[in-house]
Amino acid sequence: MLSIIEQLNTMMTTTDVTIGSATCKLFVSALLGGAIGFERKRKGQIAGSRTFALISMGATLVMLVSCAIPQLFDHLTNGGDPARIAAQVVSGIGFLGAGAIIQTKASVRGLTTAAGIWVSAGLGLAVGIGLYTIAFIAMIFILITLVVINNIENRMNFEWESHIIAIELPLIIDSVDNYRHVFEQHSIKLHEWYIDVDYSKPSSNIKFVVQMRENTNVLHLFDDMQKLHATNKISLQNEI
Repeated sequence: MLSIIEQLNTMMTTTDVTIGSATCKLFVSALLGGAIGFERKRKGQIAGSRTFALISMGATLVMLVSCAIPQLFDHLTNGGDPARIAAQVVSGIGFLGAGAIIQTKASVRGLTTAAGIWVSAGLGLAVGIGLYTIAFIAMIFILITLVVINNIENRMNFEWESHIIAIELPLIIDSVDNYRHVFEQHSIKLHEWYIDVDYSKPSSNIKFVVQMRENTNVLHLFDDMQKLHATNKISLQNEI
């Protein structure tokens, strides 16, 4: 047992690029990136575990390639530096990834695809200098990230979305506690709210900044909200 721990410690700390050290580093980077993305997804952010894990693994893979270049090309003189080409690929691939991102008023889509494009560039760099086994291991981790973590997120239903619920009332209200209770009944998170009161009419316009799951029954929610007070209008806005 002690021998195994010592071998793992050696693989994690060595500066030499080997199959064992690369596997350990890719696995750790996937865990660290995935953990951050998991927390972000739980808070309703767009980028989740897959996106962060891919970015983390991609950076690790590119770093491994950079470290391997002196080992594999130690015979080169000062006239040649393969690392310069790798650096240009890493910076240039961002433009291609940006093209995969689609932004609308309602949402931003394509982040995971953009991260996948970027990490694929790392795979290409690894294969380009002959690190075939390391590139294959990285590909396995990437596929696991895209498939397994996606299934876990779907089963745990972490698909939170941010919205604004606007409501118009023909009266002046002094508390929004009743609306808080309705949101809790529908498992909706209320972050903050704003109110505009017109005493001359009288009327109250309230905007609730909330997070809800994509399978929330909005019509049922609106029905429960309008039962609290006389209501002129309720609307759901996708943009924050």
